[in-house]
Amino acid sequence: MKKNRLVIALFALMLLVLSACGNTNTKETATKEKKTAAKPAPTEMILATTTSTQDSGLLDVIIPMFEKQNNVKVKVIAVGTGEALAMGTKGEADALLVHAPAAEKAVVDAGDAINYKRVMYNDFVLIGPKENPAGVSGDDIVAAFKKLAETKATFVSRGDDSGTNKKELAIWTTANIKPAGNWYVSTGQGMGQTLQVAAEKKGYVLTDRATWLAQSKNLDTLKIVVEGGKDLMNIYHVMEVNPEKHDKVNSTDAKKFVEFMVDPKTQDVIENFGKKEFGRSLFIKYTE
Repeated sequence: MKKNRLVIALFALMLLVLSACGNTNTKETATKEKKTAAKPAPTEMILATTTSTQDSGLLDVIIPMFEKQNNVKVKVIAVGTGEALAMGTKGEADALLVHAPAAEKAVVDAGDAINYKRVMYNDFVLIGPKENPAGVSGDDIVAAFKKLAETKATFVSRGDDSGTNKKELAIWTTANIKPAGNWYVSTGQGMGQTLQVAAEKKGYVLTDRATWLAQSKNLDTLKIVVEGGKDLMNIYHVMEVNPEKHDKVNSTDAKKFVEFMVDPKTQDVIENFGKKEFGRSLFIKYTE
């Protein structure tokens, strides 16, 4: 009798243990399923931006931050600022990050973009062959351009309606010069590729400092020849494409992106970007 009671007790204990294990596994499975179900698929946003933000490596740092914080997948289209702004006016992007203030203002004034905010700045520099055959120097970019035209030194232009190209053309206009001839080469390409062409042709080229610093290790035949002038500041703005004019844009995430770019934490990341590798910031925070 005692033996039978012991067997029954052991059997009951085994059932209790198995039941507890089953409940635990069920709870763990339910918890995992709940966590999986609670996280929705990421939304998608299109960012049209200048090539300098990509060529400098900045986007490789800040875009993953934004995606992780907001459960968003960002499709970056890095083109010249003119093309990026055109995408905005057509409603083909959700947010814009560009650097041609006069052209940007026209888009904002037309109502195609809203929530327009200043983000950061660096400066433009004139790059040339280390031999510097034109003998340009100092900080007077207009005087340098005049000398390049007089000596017919090879000049490589992006020719792509980018922010840098717009700045270059404005300098030629100020110098009262219409560049043309075999010495003036237009690539129709981004900043990184245009710098490569300048190196191959031993020519001069206007570039933003961030792209130059990021690419200079592969351009050992070139150097900065003119820098520091008051007319060489390079300001970047961010904005949303206006959903009232373009109803297919992702205005929710575009607004989040604008606020993310001017958030103090993001601004600190921008300010420190490049310091470790290049000994100086590639971009300076500059919020309104």
